[in-house]
Amino acid sequence: MAVQRKRFRVEEILNGGTPVITAVVDDAPMPVHREIMAELRAIRQQMGAPSLDGPDEAAGAANDGTTSREVAEAQMLLQTYRAQIEQCEKLKTELDLIYDAISRTKQEIAVLHGKSFSGDEMAKVTDELGAVVGGTEQATQHILEAAEAIDQSASALSKAASPEQARLLSEEIQERVISIFEACNFQDLTGQRIAKVMSTMKFIEHHINVMMDIWGGVDAIRAHAPPIVDDRVGDAKLLNGPKLEGDEGHASQDDIDALFG
Repeated sequence: MAVQRKRFRVEEILNGGTPVITAVVDDAPMPVHREIMAELRAIRQQMGAPSLDGPDEAAGAANDGTTSREVAEAQMLLQTYRAQIEQCEKLKTELDLIYDAISRTKQEIAVLHGKSFSGDEMAKVTDELGAVVGGTEQATQHILEAAEAIDQSASALSKAASPEQARLLSEEIQERVISIFEACNFQDLTGQRIAKVMSTMKFIEHHINVMMDIWGGVDAIRAHAPPIVDDRVGDAKLLNGPKLEGDEGHASQDDIDALFG
């Protein structure tokens, strides 16, 4: 007679698909304690058997630990890359500013070279200054000659014997005075020429100031300027040209007179 064994909950939990164990008995009734012992042995076998899900769960836990570690390393690497990208962006901004400053400086230099340092413009400035020097020298010569002639005519006038001679000497003096007035017209032409030169120099100064502002202004450039050393020797060190109002280090006429006084 086949007796179907009852399935316990623990068997269903541990192994849902466990086949039902049947026992073949004879027609005599099995003692109850034997049935109980058989069930206990079956339970003990089920409890002692290795679980099929155990290795998978252990492997899953190991995989979870490995994944967590990889995620942490990836986050740290991402933060490092993000910091490097920020530094690169700052560096690119600085390089863009430098590039813009260089481009603007090149434009200013091109303007100076095209309008100020070209051959025609510099030749014109040189010619204007040469004309100023020549005109001043010529006017000075005319004035000195006229003054000398006036002095001679005045001396002769004081010794004139006749009114006619005195009249002629007076007319000559007047002509010499007029020639002095005419010679003084050099100041007008000289002023115009110097104004042209000053305009060119101011144009150059303006663009140089613009370039200095591009690189931080006068103070920023002064920090990199080499020290000024006067390497003149002998008389060249004493020749500083005419003194301007407010200049220091020049001897006045009173100082010179005091040396010979």
